[in-house]
Amino acid sequence: MSDEPVDDRAREGPPEPQEGSDEPQPALADADAASPPLETDGEGVVGDHPSPEPTYPDSDDDIGGVSTPPGDEEMPLADHIEEMVLRLAVVLLFAAGGTAIGLLWASQAIEFVWFSVFPAGSNAPPPHVYQPLELWLTRIKVASLLGIMVALPAFVYECYLFMRPGLYPNERKYYLAAVPTSVVLGAIGMLFSYVLVLPILFQYFTYYAEDSAIVAYALGETFNLIITLMGFLAIVFQIPLFIMLAIMMGVTTRRWLAQKRLYFWAAFAGLAFMFTLDPTGMAPILVAVTMILLFEGTLFVLKWVGR
Repeated sequence: MSDEPVDDRAREGPPEPQEGSDEPQPALADADAASPPLETDGEGVVGDHPSPEPTYPDSDDDIGGVSTPPGDEEMPLADHIEEMVLRLAVVLLFAAGGTAIGLLWASQAIEFVWFSVFPAGSNAPPPHVYQPLELWLTRIKVASLLGIMVALPAFVYECYLFMRPGLYPNERKYYLAAVPTSVVLGAIGMLFSYVLVLPILFQYFTYYAEDSAIVAYALGETFNLIITLMGFLAIVFQIPLFIMLAIMMGVTTRRWLAQKRLYFWAAFAGLAFMFTLDPTGMAPILVAVTMILLFEGTLFVLKWVGR
């Protein structure tokens, strides 16, 4: 055995740090060195650390321990209902004015749309009227489509004015940016239906029946399908906007949407078959494929830009 003296400090372990000392702790230094660096997935999510709660520095009220937006005031329920009815009346006024203007050129619009939705180069069958008021009802439906297009921006803006006192400044910014975007996407959806979906659909109808029967399209039923598809696709093209707003406001993430894509696909197919009036199944398939492509395209763009 060695006769060398043993240091009592080595036997007792490392010295305890003095209070107030700025020297780094060996154990903490080792733990920091062993921890892996934070990694990001390019979607605004870093590791498993939850994102901090959003703060609203502009809020100056505190009711019951909950911060409220600036300008938010308590109002009786009757006042809220009265304000909502008045704003709805403004929207209906815009819709009625657009419909009245549309009635002036409804017959020309019916003729133009009828001979445009059939494939180019084919002999479009003439419309058939089977009820006394079918032509007038079709004119009102076509004019109402113009009224809806005119009233849509007014509806979105009146909703903003109604909800403005309860919105934080950043939420107002998102909403105001969404108003023109929503109108543009709705117009693109209607144009997409008119230029691509309806010609494909009527070409399928004509090809499916021409060998077994003489095709005679009823005016009212045909325009019911045309107006339904154009209106529904105007709503369908809002999918990218809804996804972007949900991610910007922290409601969801791109990764979660990508993981649940099969559920969204099933929901899109169910909505398409529920709201598209076509017993052959061709129109719902076209609409469902369009919804899935919009959903996946939005996720691809978000991944590409790294948000």
